[in-house]
Amino acid sequence: MTTTAPLPAMALAGPTASGKTAGALAIAAALAPRVPVEIISVDSALVYRGMDIGTAKPTQQERATVPHHLIDIRDPREAYSAAEFVQDATRLIAQIQARGALPLLVGGTMLYFKALMDGIDDMPPADPAVRARLDAQAAAIGWPAMHAELARIDPPTAARLAPGDSQRIQRALEVWHLSGRPLSSFHTTKTIAASASPIGPGALFSLEPQDRAWLHTRIAERFAAMLAAGFLDEVTRLRARGDLHPDLPSMRCVGYRQAWQSLDGTCPMASLAERGIAATRQLAKRQITWLRGMPQRHVIACDQPGATQALVQAVGQHLHSNRAGP
Repeated sequence: MTTTAPLPAMALAGPTASGKTAGALAIAAALAPRVPVEIISVDSALVYRGMDIGTAKPTQQERATVPHHLIDIRDPREAYSAAEFVQDATRLIAQIQARGALPLLVGGTMLYFKALMDGIDDMPPADPAVRARLDAQAAAIGWPAMHAELARIDPPTAARLAPGDSQRIQRALEVWHLSGRPLSSFHTTKTIAASASPIGPGALFSLEPQDRAWLHTRIAERFAAMLAAGFLDEVTRLRARGDLHPDLPSMRCVGYRQAWQSLDGTCPMASLAERGIAATRQLAKRQITWLRGMPQRHVIACDQPGATQALVQAVGQHLHSNRAGP
């Protein structure tokens, strides 16, 4: 009796607005029905319930077409860490493989991908007292000065963060104060062997534009579409709950932070689109920087004609060459 090996886990990464959702659905459609596909979201914003428009969450119809996981699993007042993602994704990969389906990990949270593929150290959890002290310090001297302090103790991390990226600057300083180690030392420590990664060699596909202007246009068009779809109403409803505040990880997500500021009156409503687009472009730049540090990825030029077909073909070839069995 011959036992067919589980289908290998595969991954699709890329910066925001690069077409990951459409690409993943195209892969699933091309492989069906011979190879069923289930998608695992690799996105730190899609985990939150009630945050649909501003996160460009897959629609109910798209999620009904292909099973999706790790979407709407947290309330916006709750945190969700890279370590929790690794635990959840590892469990889901095994369950999907046991069902005879192909696990396809899709998203743009590069820290999650890196943690899953390379392992993750036991970084100290968030400490409210330390964060309060850092917030007080930032209120006194400003986040650019906090970024300068981070550059002194952890140059690699500071180099990849914008001076106004308060969420990540705070976390990096928090890790330093709690552990005495720079955040970059955790990112470079390998805790699992490459052979133990659930995403095998050659199984990471990345949608990246050759012309950054193409991505900038898509980002602007998508933000305009979000506003037209009622994004401000969505943030207004979240604010009306009364238990959320702008320092929560959920409300620090790109777009939500800028909308909250406009509704708060701390920034002009007229500049919301401009600020939201600029922040999204900065996010895309950081995502591309992370991706370029992953030499094992298979790059698909998402701004070229036939990009979706090229992606589907590359995935199919990899699956064919790596699938064991008769």
